[in-house]
Amino acid sequence: MIPSISQLLPGKKVYFASDFHLGVPDAASSLVREKKIVRWLDTIKHDAQMVFLVGDIFDFWFEYRHAIPKGFIRLQGKLAELSDSGLPIYFFTGNHDMWMFDYFTQELNIPVLRKPVSIQINESKFYIGHGDGLGPKDYTYKVLKKIFASKLAQWLFALVHPNLGIGVANYWSRKSRIRNTKVDEVFKPGEEWLVTYCTEMEKSHHHDYYVFGHRHLPLDLEINKNSRYVNLGEWVNYCSYATYDGQSLKLEYFEA
Repeated sequence: MIPSISQLLPGKKVYFASDFHLGVPDAASSLVREKKIVRWLDTIKHDAQMVFLVGDIFDFWFEYRHAIPKGFIRLQGKLAELSDSGLPIYFFTGNHDMWMFDYFTQELNIPVLRKPVSIQINESKFYIGHGDGLGPKDYTYKVLKKIFASKLAQWLFALVHPNLGIGVANYWSRKSRIRNTKVDEVFKPGEEWLVTYCTEMEKSHHHDYYVFGHRHLPLDLEINKNSRYVNLGEWVNYCSYATYDGQSLKLEYFEA
């Protein structure tokens, strides 16, 4: 459960970022990106009151009982440092790292959230989640997500030796759409399913801001005159994130 913030402290902000996709397109490029993310965390730690990591932080993740994927230790170390300092950090699973269980919670004191949440910050109401499987269509993925999220699928995968299981998963990870940086993400009016989702939700449950990842395109769109949809983009091409200073939410870019 995420506590609401009745009032941000003077000079403090809330930070949102998603879709680091650490692990692709190769180890060397991922390491460069990981170091950049650590630099970003160092720049925000002085004025951050809360940080939301909104899914697909890793391009693949599976926690065996006594093993986790190799690498990403710089990010984990920095998150541990920030968490130990008292900075609240919340980690949403995405479609690439949905097989995250209790490692981050036990080792880093970072709660792992699997579904979108509503939270009040100052006078603004937020709806935050990765965004995969929301809105119309994408029926094949929705079925696959239910299968992958099942205890049976997780149990069966856990039976595979980590060397083989993580190796196979990394092979499929290399086919992920974000790996092909030659393909530009473009805004598609009428086909932005998260816009449709926000529009429908707004009819019954008002939120000032809908904050999602997954789309891989930084977006700040009006749902109505009192509500906005912000997509956080990704860090392979854009290095985009969002900040809320108690007055407004805005997209920003790190080392653009």
